[in-house]
Amino acid sequence: MSLVKKTTNAFPVFPSLFDDFFSREFFNWGNNNYSSTSTTVPSVNIKETADSYEVEVAAPGMDKKDFNITLDGNTLTISSSKQQAQEKKESNYTRREFSYQSFQRSFELPKNVVDEDKINARYDNGLLHLIIPKKEDAKQKAPRMIEIG
Repeated sequence: MSLVKKTTNAFPVFPSLFDDFFSREFFNWGNNNYSSTSTTVPSVNIKETADSYEVEVAAPGMDKKDFNITLDGNTLTISSSKQQAQEKKESNYTRREFSYQSFQRSFELPKNVVDEDKINARYDNGLLHLIIPKKEDAKQKAPRMIEIG
């Protein structure tokens, strides 16, 4: 006689509580800073003002040369890759260490709203800041009082 484990889920759309419990980090159930492949994805804050969109990407330990920011049509893509390698040679051993980290985040901006020529980006203290100005005709105008005749 053999034992066969059969896993049937009457509701395949909903993950079982058992599977969900063991697939999450035990002490941090709300941790959503990791992708499905357990690689780090930086957190992003996006704020819309009357004149622009402001994007902040939390990416500590990077340099401004590590980032690549593109605007293709109305799709803004922020990506980064960084490699480090170290080698230490002694008389009886060699120690090599390397690391590689990368990410890519894409955002769809409203059509015909962004002033592409005036986008500004800076990186300081682990935060990448982007200011994406709106075109003059897309800016929100103050309410206008209408006289009753």
